[in-house]
Amino acid sequence: MRLRYIVVPVVVAAVAMGALWTVPADDFIFTPDRAKPLAERVVVEGAKPAGEGDVYYVDVFVRRTTLLENLLPFTRPEGSTVIPEQDLLPDGTSEEERNRENRLAMQQSKVVASAVALRALGYDVKVAPRGAEIIDVGSGTPADGKLNEGDVIVGVDGQAIRTLEELSNGIGRRKPGDPVRLTVRRDGRTVTVTVGTVEHAQQPGRPIVGIIVSQDADIDLPVDVEIDLGQVGGPSAGLPFALEIARMLGRDVTHGCVVAATGELALDGTVLSVGGLQQKTIGARRSDVDVFVVPAGRNAKDARKYAKGLPVIAVESYQQALQKLATAPVKC
Repeated sequence: MRLRYIVVPVVVAAVAMGALWTVPADDFIFTPDRAKPLAERVVVEGAKPAGEGDVYYVDVFVRRTTLLENLLPFTRPEGSTVIPEQDLLPDGTSEEERNRENRLAMQQSKVVASAVALRALGYDVKVAPRGAEIIDVGSGTPADGKLNEGDVIVGVDGQAIRTLEELSNGIGRRKPGDPVRLTVRRDGRTVTVTVGTVEHAQQPGRPIVGIIVSQDADIDLPVDVEIDLGQVGGPSAGLPFALEIARMLGRDVTHGCVVAATGELALDGTVLSVGGLQQKTIGARRSDVDVFVVPAGRNAKDARKYAKGLPVIAVESYQQALQKLATAPVKC
């Protein structure tokens, strides 16, 4: 009889734990995914791959935390980071909206990476940047009600802008709280809109208006390039895309190594910082790559923190990535 009273509470506890494990909470969790090869995911017209080695991309699993993970942090996967909902979905942005933004960013990164790689190989790539297209306006932000999805920003405080970097620099000359005057191409006409600014939640001192933008440009590629990563979204695979395109067209970018890379690419070849470097570095390590190429600055600092012996190459541009891979003291 005594055994019955011992077993029942244990069963109840197990059921309760199981329920807590499956019930989602409000926060999000980033967990590592293994780095994966781009071979067979990048198809280039007239491909003649050069040399030994491979180019890998890295991704991060993003999902809601469970109630159990919130109550008992040791149940979280190794190398994970919990992100408050407000940081990932600011000002009422839905998960569906975020997923759509990531899909659009992925499509843009494919085109930009193709243009950067082909131009570096000497191809005649016609690129005409035309401004920053708004793909989302944050609810409750200064831009809410003043700017619209589909608007293309072509000027800041009277100065013409064509690239995302120029937009960021233009707004960045203000202080949080200051208004900024934006020239916008909307429905075939040009209008001027004055918008307030607020401080970026993760970057103190940086003013923002509350929009997500992508590069608006006319890009004419002389070679057909197809890239398919399935459900993976976001812009952070731009650098590995460009490296793989070059490899497929005969440039020895890996020099016999398995090269993992991450970084958003701008049209001028600048490598921009991305998120999730802790998880991406762990994912690269787990796939036994030979070297990890990352954006310089904070991204490189974070990667080295979790590298545990994995060589990390910090780069500011696509051309610098090619040069450093060619001279890296890595034995493969």
